[in-house]
Formats: sequence, structure tokens, C-alpha cells
Amino acid sequence: MPESNVTVLGAGVVGLTTAMLLSRTPDYSVTVVAKHMPGDYDIEYASPWAGANYLPVGKQGTASELYERNTWPELARLAADLPEAGVHFQDTVVYRRAKDVGTATGNWFAELLREDAWFADVVPNFKILPKSALPPGIDGGTAFTSVCVNTALYLPWLASQCLRYGVVLKRGVVAHVADAAGLHHSGQRADVVVNCTGLGARALGGVADAAVEPARGQIVLVRNEPGVMVSVSGTDDGEDEATYIMHRAAGGGTVLGGCLQKGSWESQPDPNLAVRIMRRAIALCPALVPAGAGIEALSIVRHGVGLRPLRRGGPRVEREGGAGNGGVQIVHNYGHGGYGYQSSYGTAQVAVRLVAEALESAKTKAHSIPISQTQLKL
Repeated sequence: MPESNVTVLGAGVVGLTTAMLLSRTPDYSVTVVAKHMPGDYDIEYASPWAGANYLPVGKQGTASELYERNTWPELARLAADLPEAGVHFQDTVVYRRAKDVGTATGNWFAELLREDAWFADVVPNFKILPKSALPPGIDGGTAFTSVCVNTALYLPWLASQCLRYGVVLKRGVVAHVADAAGLHHSGQRADVVVNCTGLGARALGGVADAAVEPARGQIVLVRNEPGVMVSVSGTDDGEDEATYIMHRAAGGGTVLGGCLQKGSWESQPDPNLAVRIMRRAIALCPALVPAGAGIEALSIVRHGVGLRPLRRGGPRVEREGGAGNGGVQIVHNYGHGGYGYQSSYGTAQVAVRLVAEALESAKTKAHSIPISQTQLKL
């Protein structure tokens, strides 16, 4: 019989990955409580709107590097062995323009653009592109093998893996992080709550993290196939606009992006930005359309907007004691910005370790209570 009850708050890619890894410990009984679940498309729920892929942006020598480094092996395994997860390998090219240094997008992609990138020994086939292979206006570039994720398949797959290992998924809305402890499916209070609320951590009682803000992204999903996953360090249309193209696995279409609009809560697509995105994508990857054709040759599935849960200082992956939270042990795992998928396993692995530490700490405290106090509680 399970000895410890754990409630995971949030069912995005981070929450589901964390719950899945927790569920593999037989002693844990895990419940996922979330306002939104796989299959929902809501501006509050970032994960379905993501590209998603593996393009490392974590700064070398930081925790973010470790999260991304430790996530790659699992994404590669899924792409190689489990096609039902909706992850596949893609040839990838990243272009650098010298004039983008110091811009919003240039800073976002700074680690990704390095020719001596730390992930050169992580992803397969990393190489520096020769000058002869660079398009006009491009000052440098690298190529490697990466993965792209069809979120419409991958999120339900994560949920199915949770169910396979006995996790109970239930909808719920809480005003305070500690309230999630009372929503465990057993009817008993959870011993630990894992907070994976993403952007919701900004307003969640007991957390109220003002370092979390939206970083708005806008994409156009099309049926056209590019033949390559490609990104560039910036655009001439504004420093918070970006150009990236990725082809999702298993009929998921091709994502054309995008932008990184910090502080914007706007949920509706901007038609003018959509036109700029499509024009930039064709200029960068002419293979998207027949020779000489323009954006009218793009077969549009839909326009999308997502709000990345960006956190100043990087993701918060840490344990918080019960003081101030009604005695509930809290493990935080949120604030992944635009790299939730590519750091999901790395941060979930840390969160699982922190849950074990929280449970051990609570057990030690319980055993240290004097006999007289223990008897008074019986």
C-alpha cells in the first residue's frame, strides 16, 4: 500500500512529467489537480500552444543547462523507440546575424547561437556551417539533429502514462497552494503538494511570485512541410519578433513563429503580425511553398497565441517547508518560460528528489516529537 500522498497542482508538460516520474515510486499515491487538462485550448494553459522542440537556451554553468542536458536523453529515447508519444527527430539549422546581438530575441537565443555551444556534445551531429552554406545576411550558423514534439499527441501520452502507473487526474481550482493538499483522491490530506502552475504561480495564494510574467508568443500552424527545423537570431520587424519553423510529428503540421512579447497578456492573434510571420518564414525557408509563391500558398490550419510562463532568474525548482502553508510541505517546479518541454525531465527529476526530501523531513520531525506530546494527539 502507498505510504505517502502527493498532489501535483497543474497538468501542463511540467506537471504531467513530474507526476509521471513520481508515480514510478510504488510508495507514492499521486493525484494531479488542474483547472485545464490535455485536450483543452485556453490562454491560461500554455503547453498545448508550444512548438515544441529542443533548442537549448539555458546559460552554460547554470541549473537551466543541467535541466536541458538531462532532458535530452529521454526526448531522444521517445523519438527513437515510442512513435506514439509524438516526438520525432529533425535536421536543425540555427542562423546568427551579428546585428541581433543585444536585442530581445538575440538575448533569448544567445546560448543557442554559440558555435562553442555547451550542448554540442549532447545532441547528435553538431557542426558549424561553412560560410559557403550561409544565406545572404547571415553571419554564422550551426546544424545538428534535434527533436520536435506534436503537443496534441504528447500531452495525452503523458496523461496516459500517469494513468498507467495509478495517478488520478481530476479537475479543480484552488485559491491557495496549500488547498491542493485537501484534494488528494484518497480523501486524506496530501503529505506534499508539488506546485507546477506555470504562469498561475503569479497570482496563486501562498506563492504570489511577482517574478513570473507572461512572454506572449504567436504562431501560424500550416500544412506545408519545410524539410528542416530552422531558426534565426532576429528579424528586421522588431526586436521582440522572431523567426522559427518546426515540423511536428505524426501529421501535427508545421509551426511558423513568432515573437517574445514580455508582459503582454493579449490572447488574440494579431493579423498584421501573422502576415509578418508567414512572410519571414518563406524568406527563410523557400521550400515551404512552390517556387516564386507567397503567403497565399500556405495552407493554414489555425493561428495560435500562448503565454509562456517566464520567470526572472529562471525556473523555481525548490522545496518550501510547511510554515506559512498550514503545515503542508510544498515543492515548486514552475517558471520555465519558453523551454518547458526541453527542460521538463530535468526539472521533474529534481522535483522528485525534493519530494523524497520533504517526506523524509516530515517523518524525522514526527519521530522527534516527545512521547507526552504524541499521547496528547492520540
